[in-house]
Amino acid sequence: EPFTYASDLYVALAQPSASSCSILKWDYVERKLRDFDRIPAHSAVHCKPIVAQEQLYVVVAQLFGGSYIYRWDTAVDKFIKIQDIDSQKIRKPNDIEAFQIEGDWYFVIADSSKAGSTSLYRLNQNGFYSHQALHAWHRDTDVEYVENDGKPRLIISSSSQAPVIYQWSRAQKQFVPQGEVGEMLDVQMVKHFRAKREQFLCLSRYIGDSKVVRWEGQRFVEVQTLPSRGSMVMQPFAVGQRQYLALGSDFSFTHVYLWEEEKQKFAKFQELSVQAPRAFRAVPAADVQLLLAPSFKANTLVYRHVVVDLSL
Repeated sequence: EPFTYASDLYVALAQPSASSCSILKWDYVERKLRDFDRIPAHSAVHCKPIVAQEQLYVVVAQLFGGSYIYRWDTAVDKFIKIQDIDSQKIRKPNDIEAFQIEGDWYFVIADSSKAGSTSLYRLNQNGFYSHQALHAWHRDTDVEYVENDGKPRLIISSSSQAPVIYQWSRAQKQFVPQGEVGEMLDVQMVKHFRAKREQFLCLSRYIGDSKVVRWEGQRFVEVQTLPSRGSMVMQPFAVGQRQYLALGSDFSFTHVYLWEEEKQKFAKFQELSVQAPRAFRAVPAADVQLLLAPSFKANTLVYRHVVVDLSL
């Protein structure tokens, strides 16, 4: 995941096979990502950078051995472990999202264990503390933070029911259940994007078709269905004015789609050869637009966005 800290561009990368969370730094001269630091993490599934109040934190979520929060210490120029995350609540983490509401920083961890609970944490002066338990015992696969009509919401997908929506209550300072997204079961991942003033959700499935739906107030209208056998990731991303969608597959090529505004649909744009992709992240490195494609079975690949002038 890319992030900016002290005016420099970095990428945090979970590498369980290397037993670490790797932090890469963008070299503006050589125009490459270079090794910056490593945080020990034997079974990391997610390394979430959070830059809050001019401090850099990294939440290290592991399948085994507990999950931890590290802080970059400028006095010694290294990451220092500052706290553990309650292993009774977080048993099998699957995704992390961080966000700000009314000036306060939060992060939420989706837990995919049947005995676990997706949990919300809040930052105070001394660290991140448990704020709210959400959606217990549903084997959650992904969580997405969305602001729609000025209202903060969380969308949590799980393997046992349709994605559920929680809306922030300013009075209670907590998320309260609001409803579900359609009738889609076994949604692997939920991601959102905006096109003009419209808000859309991308719902990926490992078995069956993935869908793009438009958010219209209290209801969702299906926009497009995409074949997605073996898909663990469906990621919208923007490069300049272009809106793309990368749909990965464990059994075939990754398909990149380009949004066509007049048709309100994605059209096939390009195929990428990535073995078992688990994420796609756009990295805006100054005048270079990159796409990182971490793989479950092979090397992480870096693609560069190229515009070809065909007018001559």
